[in-house]
Amino acid sequence: MPTATTHRNAPTSAARSARPLGLIGAPSDVAAGTRGANLGPEALRVAGLESALARMGYGVHDYGNLAGPTNPLRAAVDGWRHFDETLAWCRAVRDAVATALDRDETPILMGGDHSLSIGSVAAVARHCARKGTPLSVLWLDAHADFNTHETSPSGNVHGMPVAVLCGDGHGDLLDLGHATPMIDPERVFQLGIRSVDTVEKERIVDSGLVIHDMRRIDEVGMRAVMSEVLENIARTGGHLHVSFDLDFVDPDVAPGVGTPVLGGPTWREAQLCMEMIHDSGLLGSLDVIEINPALDIHNRTAELAVELVKSLFGETILARVV
Repeated sequence: MPTATTHRNAPTSAARSARPLGLIGAPSDVAAGTRGANLGPEALRVAGLESALARMGYGVHDYGNLAGPTNPLRAAVDGWRHFDETLAWCRAVRDAVATALDRDETPILMGGDHSLSIGSVAAVARHCARKGTPLSVLWLDAHADFNTHETSPSGNVHGMPVAVLCGDGHGDLLDLGHATPMIDPERVFQLGIRSVDTVEKERIVDSGLVIHDMRRIDEVGMRAVMSEVLENIARTGGHLHVSFDLDFVDPDVAPGVGTPVLGGPTWREAQLCMEMIHDSGLLGSLDVIEINPALDIHNRTAELAVELVKSLFGETILARVV
């Protein structure tokens, strides 16, 4: 049997030939219920995200942090909390991600709360529509994020982005995209879900979303679920946007998140997920979202995120020999 000799830090030919990566910091927690996600971009930098990807052979450009409104710490109004501030941040993210795509870079959005993905997916969806490229979104999260201002218990928009992307939300948020919905709900694949509000469950039933909750992962295993998801996406082809909320991972290994939910994927299950996405060759853009250093232990969650992003971009334990 051939011996595998490539080690984890060795640059790969795939990395050397890939598009450059554009890091975009969005230090906002205005749409979250707990302060601290605005510190996420710097936590990823401290954990060495840029240098780790550069060592793998990628060209990396860190654009720094976007500017936007601070958290006003107000109560919800008409079912929306900090709506104007959230809209401003989503618009800034949309424009920055669009610029990276126009430069033929793979954008990596460093959040920040998960409402920011409205902006990143809006940019990617417009880019794909212009090029005539199919778009799929893989949503890695403990939460379905399918509330509206009428169903959300809190009014926090970080619990609503999937609903907005699928065409249900405030008109100003919908207008961030090229069309309504920005993406066909049947092309949104959710993985790791284990916390869904009561009315939200009722909305999901008729939505067309493809949801693989933790029970299904427990029953058949991460490899089988990921194989099914990626085969489905590959049939359409095109551009895959991965929106990675760190609360996707079990809080035993990712404690630094604002809304932790027990019973999530282990470190190794999450890593396998990322490795399989890389092997598919489909990845076109990425969000790394909801790291909250204020709740973390010695930056452990950001360091985990860096390790998982490295796997997503092709780092392997040893070479795969076929």
